[in-house]
Amino acid sequence: MANPVALKASAQKVQDALSSLGVEVKVSQMPGTTRTAAEAAAAIGCSVEQIVKSLVFRGAITGKPYLVLAGGPNRVDERSLAALIGEPVEKARPDFVREATGFAIGGVAPVGLATHISTWFDRGLLRHDVVWAAAGTTESVFPIDPRKLMEITHATEF
Repeated sequence: MANPVALKASAQKVQDALSSLGVEVKVSQMPGTTRTAAEAAAAIGCSVEQIVKSLVFRGAITGKPYLVLAGGPNRVDERSLAALIGEPVEKARPDFVREATGFAIGGVAPVGLATHISTWFDRGLLRHDVVWAAAGTTESVFPIDPRKLMEITHATEF
């Protein structure tokens, strides 16, 4: 499935973060892009429902970043998210995403973030034994039990 090549620096940062959290999984560098949920599912050989999308939103009042870990085919209802968070939200611009997370859009990992970010977790992901999340680049991913992912990211289920 994955090429036996050295991880890029951002993917290694995710691998190190996972290890420091006591999570025994291996970041894989894929031969093709995993930028979108559909591309990731095709590269991995899993269902799109098993892909974790890491979506960053910006609080319209506070300017705070918010991370949503959503199932691959799901869209985030910004009004519902705003009600949960307590302020209106807007999709974050690429420079804001990189500054807040340390990663570029398409490779935002749920761990190894540049700053602490309040995280929200799509309960639909809990239907799976294993889900796949981005690992810092547009070609790297890691498998994880969704319950463990929710635990290590200190995410709030929605």
